[in-house]
Amino acid sequence: MAAATRARVAHLLRQLQRAACQCPTHSHTYSQAPGFAPFGKTTDYAFEMAISNIRYGAGVTKEVGMDLQNMGAKNVCLMTDKNLSQLPPVQMVMDSLVKNGINFKVYDNVRVEPTDRSFMEAIEFVKKGAFDAYVAVGGGSTMDTCKAANLYASSPHSDFLDYVNAPIGKGKPVSVPLKPLIAVPTTSGTGSETTGVAIFDYEHLKVKTGIASRAIKPTLGLIDPLHTLHMPDRVVANSGFDVLCHALESYTALPYHMRSPCPSNPITRPAYQGSNPISDIWAVHALRIVAKYLKRAVRNPDDLEARSNMHLASAFAGIGFGNAGVHLCHGMSYPISGLVKTYKAKDYNVDHPLVPHGLSVVLTSPAVFTFTAQMSPERHLETAEILGAHTRTARIADAGPILADTLRKFLYDLDVDDGLAAIGYSKADIPALVKGTLPQERVTKLAPRPQSEEDLSALFEASMKLY
Repeated sequence: MAAATRARVAHLLRQLQRAACQCPTHSHTYSQAPGFAPFGKTTDYAFEMAISNIRYGAGVTKEVGMDLQNMGAKNVCLMTDKNLSQLPPVQMVMDSLVKNGINFKVYDNVRVEPTDRSFMEAIEFVKKGAFDAYVAVGGGSTMDTCKAANLYASSPHSDFLDYVNAPIGKGKPVSVPLKPLIAVPTTSGTGSETTGVAIFDYEHLKVKTGIASRAIKPTLGLIDPLHTLHMPDRVVANSGFDVLCHALESYTALPYHMRSPCPSNPITRPAYQGSNPISDIWAVHALRIVAKYLKRAVRNPDDLEARSNMHLASAFAGIGFGNAGVHLCHGMSYPISGLVKTYKAKDYNVDHPLVPHGLSVVLTSPAVFTFTAQMSPERHLETAEILGAHTRTARIADAGPILADTLRKFLYDLDVDDGLAAIGYSKADIPALVKGTLPQERVTKLAPRPQSEEDLSALFEASMKLY
């Protein structure tokens, strides 16, 4: 490159820096000049947006058979759980498959909050079936199980831990081609129809972990708001809390250009990259929808406007966190779910103790955002305002407590259990909860503020009681 050209480019980059928007929404300095080559950098210099194709509309599920026909699918696996298999969303999918002459088999043994064992049962089923396409109808548990089944059926000689996130698994990049997967979400929370993430309980260690790769994201997500009318109020609430924390965590995550290491090859750039200008837009928009519609969606099952908007918010937040990532609320939630004793959440028809994912995430949120606020107080204050706080005269130093109090009020209004103690935990459990959080480096390292074991202990203790 000629010296004059280099000087011109450097001048333009400096101009871009000076012109960068400094409003609170964009208060992370994303526009720093990254240099002309990534080589030698210790932190990343780029981010990538990867999402599934999305189709939204009331009744859009009836198109699934035509989609499979258009793909040339001859032998389809329809995956769901035992409860949903008897409900209208699955019937609507089957009607479409039959109408369009699609040959299919049903796997309805998905476990709500799946485990490595339930993943492997689904994997064995699909390996025997020689399927050329998949349809997942359900919440995050079903979609994640289907992603994993598709992956390991496409890579039949791989060991289960090969693709599981390090340090629990080997975290190998996915380089094999997968079959088409159409996701039909029936809850408004995980955003799994947009992401390349599949979460499960690793029973041996009693912790949640997962598989994270852009390669496993669904080919198409059919977002049909009619399915949300079948959700009981606690399922709506807990699903909504997942959307809430997806948005809050991705927006307050470590900026992508501060994440290390810098990948030597784009295939090793993680799905969860840190906050970035595109994810920010989706996260903030999702948060505004949660603030406006979640309480309505919980309180009135016939409020199609509220439930439809929450269904979209789930996908919006999924686009955001699926590329930016989450941090401490999710990292700490995995042992909260994995170490559950006897707690069984209302409105969940399961035969095992269960802390729903969204509940396990949101219970630590007041403590977490009090802890992280000092690193990006403007963003914490902005999100508190979106959720209803009066911040015009607020001091920037009070951003954490203000957001925490706003979250507590939000949760209290929706009858959320009073902290970890209310779901069966005590101070004696804190060492085990911390131990279960430590392997979650994929997300905890995206927290804007580093945390020690003592910090994690204090956060769990602060979350024992909310009100």
